[in-house]
Amino acid sequence: MPRFFRNNGLSIVMFLLFFFALIGQSITGFMEYNDDQQTHNQPDITFPQYLLSGHFVEAVFENWESEFLQMGAYVLLTVFLFQKGSAESKDPDKEEKVDEDPRDAKNKDVPSPVKKRGLALKLYENSLTIALFLLFLVSFFLHAAGGHDEYNKEQMEHGSSETVTVLGYMATSRFWFESFQNWQSEFMSVGALVVLSIFLRQRGSPESKSVASPHSETGTA
Repeated sequence: MPRFFRNNGLSIVMFLLFFFALIGQSITGFMEYNDDQQTHNQPDITFPQYLLSGHFVEAVFENWESEFLQMGAYVLLTVFLFQKGSAESKDPDKEEKVDEDPRDAKNKDVPSPVKKRGLALKLYENSLTIALFLLFLVSFFLHAAGGHDEYNKEQMEHGSSETVTVLGYMATSRFWFESFQNWQSEFMSVGALVVLSIFLRQRGSPESKSVASPHSETGTA
């Protein structure tokens, strides 16, 4: 077990923190939702019902949506854009190992798509970006589906018979306000990391240059 944790500790801890935060969100969201129900003289719902409600689904996936968009865009943009001196960028003045053509690999211990070449390799060499943008799209539409349910519920509570479809909700300013308010924070935080890593350090972290590296040095290697 100690060896397994040593080799996988980062992902284990990150997912434990994720589940802890998600459980906390679901419990506090459930309490907040029923408080609002009582304020509007509506019946309480059970916890399982809350987990399927638009209130919870929308809140979860509008955040996931922005995270996957930010990561997908960052992975893609770092292929051809640079920031001189940043630990988060390739060096614009030299060839990097990640740019090497896998078709020229000499070692035999390579992933199977590299051996197969063709379409399998084409998909594999872009698979990280593809996966992140697919997760973004799934989260984007689940955000819309959850928001649509919550929007229609609010309409009925206010005595309005004007409900919308999922696509109709995606055309509202509310949906795009929810999306943009998350997107801007994600892009700002990544931009801050890119620039701050030029001048600031964290000893021991692969996200930082070594403490003795000059500000002008790009990358972590």
